[in-house]
Amino acid sequence: MTLALALTGGIAATLLHLPLALLLGSMVAVGAVAMAGWKPMGHEVGLPGLFRLIAIPVIGIAIGGSFTPDILRQATQWAPSLLALSLFVPLAHILAFGIYRAGGVDPVSAYWGTVPGGLIESVTLGEEAGADPGMLVLMQFLRLILTIVAVPLLFVILTGEMVGSGAGVALQGSDKALRLADIAILAVAGFAGFHLGHLLRLPAAVMTGPLIASAVVHLTGLTEGVPPGWAIAATQVVVGAGLGARFTGMSGSVLRRGFVLAMIATMVLLAVAWAFAVLLAPWVGQPVAALFLAFAPGGITEMSLIALSLQISVVFVTLHHIVRIVLSIAIARALAGRFGGLHR
Repeated sequence: MTLALALTGGIAATLLHLPLALLLGSMVAVGAVAMAGWKPMGHEVGLPGLFRLIAIPVIGIAIGGSFTPDILRQATQWAPSLLALSLFVPLAHILAFGIYRAGGVDPVSAYWGTVPGGLIESVTLGEEAGADPGMLVLMQFLRLILTIVAVPLLFVILTGEMVGSGAGVALQGSDKALRLADIAILAVAGFAGFHLGHLLRLPAAVMTGPLIASAVVHLTGLTEGVPPGWAIAATQVVVGAGLGARFTGMSGSVLRRGFVLAMIATMVLLAVAWAFAVLLAPWVGQPVAALFLAFAPGGITEMSLIALSLQISVVFVTLHHIVRIVLSIAIARALAGRFGGLHR
């Protein structure tokens, strides 16, 4: 039922020609039902983790298909923006922390709830430090959700044009027929990469492991195939449904308080991300739009999916989000004894 609601929302948003329609439409449809407390067929909306474990590797495999020798040569120009993340991450954390503290959130919850990356790690560490679990989860998920909603809308406002599927752009891979050999190679890469990612404890391992394995099979010439457009579309619906279902069981008062503060914090951080993008564009050989996506503080899965859907420098964007997550957790842990309640 949750997936049916998500698909209905995605189709409705597509018919309305909204940007990133399948992801946003599915998220809004499921989120609205969750916040209203409705129970279709007697059950709360929800999505088992298995669905994400099956869907998200598709994103990694698709991104891995973008790796070419030319991309690797371009990567040598990306050092300035990767280094700039070491400034952006603590600046984003400090700004968001100040906004939540001004809004009356306790210091420990405000500290861990505003870590600009690594949702699972920051929630776990925050609970260990004594943060309010409900507010902590709400703050982190609102950061992701509001960023995902705002980014495609900002593209429309700033460029005056629709983006992604809303502009009729086909999803990457939708025009390529896969041979049985391609399907087998990609399936093995996804399975092996999934387990390798967890073994190596990579950030967002469920996506980055298959991404690395896919990059290897493409760079070595084993296949040129990528997941078809319908697979990326289905992944958008699953990811949107999972995000919307996160609102299940949250009280209206907590939601209202967190939403206002999250709106302010997200807008401030997106403005800072845009400033970094404008300043860095001449130095890294990438358009401002790609840099903005690379610095926008959303989840790696969702921001990579947006890059895939908008067909904007997907390898560049994904690499920056991996580095952002690593830096976010490392810096947060380093300063936790002073601000976040952890002394180690």
